[in-house]
Amino acid sequence: MSEHEATVIRVGGDAGYDVRIGRGVLDGLGDAIGASARKVLIVHPALLGARATALRESLADRFEVLLAEVPDAEQAKRVEVAAFCWQILGQADFTRTDVIVGFGGGAITDLAGFVAATWLRGVRIVQVPTTVLGMVDAAVGGKTGINTNEGKNLVGAFHAPAEVLCDLEVLDTLPRNEILAGFAEIVKAGFIRYPEILDVIEADPDVATDPGTPEFRRVVELAVRMKADVVSEDFTEQGLREILNYGHTLGHAVEHAERYQWRHGAAVAVGMAFAAELGRLSGRLSDDVADRHKRVLDLLSLPTSYPAGRWNTLLATMQRDKKARAGQLRFIVLDDLGKPTVMLAPDQSLLFAAYQEIAS
Repeated sequence: MSEHEATVIRVGGDAGYDVRIGRGVLDGLGDAIGASARKVLIVHPALLGARATALRESLADRFEVLLAEVPDAEQAKRVEVAAFCWQILGQADFTRTDVIVGFGGGAITDLAGFVAATWLRGVRIVQVPTTVLGMVDAAVGGKTGINTNEGKNLVGAFHAPAEVLCDLEVLDTLPRNEILAGFAEIVKAGFIRYPEILDVIEADPDVATDPGTPEFRRVVELAVRMKADVVSEDFTEQGLREILNYGHTLGHAVEHAERYQWRHGAAVAVGMAFAAELGRLSGRLSDDVADRHKRVLDLLSLPTSYPAGRWNTLLATMQRDKKARAGQLRFIVLDDLGKPTVMLAPDQSLLFAAYQEIAS
């Protein structure tokens, strides 16, 4: 396959769609929007203002294109920002055949997806993620949401995109720490489904994390394929899809404790280190696989510890989290590489002991 040939991964289910991965796939945005649309709203952060303007100009001969510049990162995922987007849509007489484009990182695609899901009870959205995290996680799967003071993603909707365009060229200028933060979700895919990812990272982390290499493209494609497989089978998280929460139960609590100043990937890395210890201490997971978590995350300069004195705060947040059902905490743990399972209502002494293993 040439580097300019797109890899197309199909996400099945009632509202199936394609994820296109490659260099230059953004050139196909007009076709992805489709001929039935008259108006397009591109939701983007300020940092991508020039690129969003260039996109508007490239589409101007086919559509009336509006831009909605929103805050970056988690600051975008607020109801006030969603209301700002709704206001633009209302003033533009945006109809059900028109299309929203989410152009940015995972927070932007989450917001844009939520706006699309709620405007006129659902309009089409094309997701164009511009970060590693967005490509392998947030923009694929159809989960949309915004944050509230009570927690992350507690308000949202399942709303499948019409198409997802993962143009690796947009990552060439991404700061290295952003690329590494996004790799936490790729590592997650390695532990719960495709261990080949871990092998590639361990062989040469610099090559694996360079957007211009075949190795980088390979691990991105495997991570997307993993998520596509899971989402195809369980769109609304009734069963299998829950495995995608590996590292996220504690990870979201860390994000909340840090008032969303931490990168999502950094928090999930800590969460995976915790989940590995939970698996080890409960007798499910071998020392070798548990230790491999820290080894791989260390290679990517991702954190694997958190302050010892924060446990009570984290526990209280987890008990409020949407992953707790009927007041019972649920964790995804591994029985082995590629064998995730649910641990329901673990004893608090076990949770505390696992936390001590990662406490700094």
